[in-house]
This record gives sequence, C-alpha cells and structure tokens, in this order.
Amino acid sequence: MFADGGRPAGIDEARGVVDTLMDTEHTGVESEALDAYSRIVTGVATSLLPTVAALSVRTARGSGAGSAVTFTDDGYLLTNAHVVAGARDGRAAFADGTETAFDVVGADPLSDLAVVRVHHPGAPAAPLGDADALRIGQLVVAVGNPMGLAGSVTAGVVSGLGRSLPARDGRRIRIIDDVIQTDAALNPGNSGGALADSTGTVVGINTAVAGYGLGLAVPVNSTTRSIIGDLVATGRVRRAWLGVAGVPAPLPPPLAERLRQKTGLRVIEVVPGSPAGSAGIYLGDIILTAGGRAVQSVQALQRLMLGPAIGADLPITLLRRNALVDVVTVPAELD
Repeated sequence: MFADGGRPAGIDEARGVVDTLMDTEHTGVESEALDAYSRIVTGVATSLLPTVAALSVRTARGSGAGSAVTFTDDGYLLTNAHVVAGARDGRAAFADGTETAFDVVGADPLSDLAVVRVHHPGAPAAPLGDADALRIGQLVVAVGNPMGLAGSVTAGVVSGLGRSLPARDGRRIRIIDDVIQTDAALNPGNSGGALADSTGTVVGINTAVAGYGLGLAVPVNSTTRSIIGDLVATGRVRRAWLGVAGVPAPLPPPLAERLRQKTGLRVIEVVPGSPAGSAGIYLGDIILTAGGRAVQSVQALQRLMLGPAIGADLPITLLRRNALVDVVTVPAELD
C-alpha cells in the first residue's frame, strides 16, 4: 500500500498530474489575460496611429522634432508648446506616409500646450476625453514618434495623479497642475503625442520625461479645453492676475470641520496697487474661497485665472484674526 518512505504508492504520479493540470489552467488564464490586454492596446493603436503626426521644425536655434495629435476634422493638431517654441511653421508626417506643411496657430508656454494647423487636412480626429476621471492603476497607451521612430506605441498604467510640473514663459513661472504620471515608456520625440485610455480617448498630451520609467502628460480636462479653445480662436491665452502669493496653511480644527476644508492659502505677498491690494487683502490673511470654490492650494487659485475672470467680480472669503471677511476683487489681465 505504501512505497518506500511511507508515502502512498502513486502519490508522486498523482502530484505530477495535478501540477500539470494546474500549470495548464494557470497558463490558460494568463494567455486569456494577455490576449485581452493585447486586444485593448492594438485596438487603441489602430484608432490613434492615423491621428498622430511627427512634427519637424526649424528655428534660429536649430531643428527640432516632436509629435502632435489631430483633434478636429479640419486639420487642427494639439502638441506641446516646447515642441514648436520659436517656430512659425514646420512639416507634419502621418503614419500613412502623408506629409504636409503646418502653421503654428498659437502656443501657451505656461500650460505647455500649442495648436498647429496642417495645410492639407485628411487625418481623422482623435476624441478628447476627461483626465479627471482617471484612476491610479488604469491602463493607458502612449502614441508618438520617439527618437524619430514614426508610429511608436507603448503601454503602461497611470502611476500617479495630481502631480505638478513647473512651466516657464520668460520670467513668469506657472505650475501645471493635475499632471498625469505614467510608466508607459516615453522618450525624446514623444512630446506632443497622445496618452489615451483603453477606449482610445485622448486623456493627456505627453510632455516630459523625468527619468527612466517616468513619463508625464498634461491632462485633457475642463481647464485645458478652455486653453485649447483660446488658442484656436485667438492664437493666445488670456490670463487673469490678482497680485498675491501664498502658501497652504492649516485651518483651526473647528473652522475646518464647519467648512469641511482642512487648509486655506496664507497670503505671504501682496503686490502694491494690484487687484488684491485694491480689494483689501493683506499679508497674513488666509484665502478660504474664491468665486464660491474652496482654495486649498496655489493651483486652485490658478485654475480661476483664465480669460473669463478678467474684469469680472471675484468674491473672496478670508480668515483674518479668527474672523471671516468677505472682499470682492476684480482680476486684471496678465501682461
């Protein structure tokens, strides 16, 4: 009944059969998962590759290259401002071999977004989505032209959300907020390309490589849609200006509980003669809300400083010496 060693006869053979069955089942599940993953990536690639162009520009500082994604049927493409910096025109090459000239419609270095328009439209438009709906761990696909390799596709996941990326325009610095971090491989030339979700909807514009295995993308959301609309309509983005600088500051616990808001923005500088100064905002004040929206960071205030805010009343609620104070500011246009 028992073989040598006290084990039932045939136990090794039985274990071998079980292991084989388990390996077969495990391999089958893995294959199905890989097949599903492959179908998603290939589906996104099939839909997006015709919409993405390789851009080449030449400026006084030399030649440059990047990517762009078509977002209208009449030839408007979205890319990064740094890809076309200093250029007025260039060449666009699509995956089907089509090449055409393009003009720079407008660029906004403070969001690192730019719009160009090709002379001979024909590429399909990629759908623009909403990056605010993304979740960490979600599958994303990057399409671009890294290292001069046209039509390159990489896949990964959303590694982080809400990242910040400094952007500069001359001496002005602005923080691009809600930046998407992904582990999809991005290399030089990917800038301006599409970052899409599993449905092939563009949720970001690849903008930077911070190191091996780390890529960043400007999100497509309500703020960037407004910027894109301004660039198409006027070639520039009008921004409002209050004239304050601040840092996040914790609120007293009773007030935080009542407002359901943990932090505000402590004012550390007020520019003399600025809209903020004229409205009666002082050093040490803590900005709680602006336009009825909670202000817990510099970025929260920045989101409100777009064209529609210029010359319009902007009510602000402050915490000053443990008392709530309401003021009304009128943001001016940022030169």
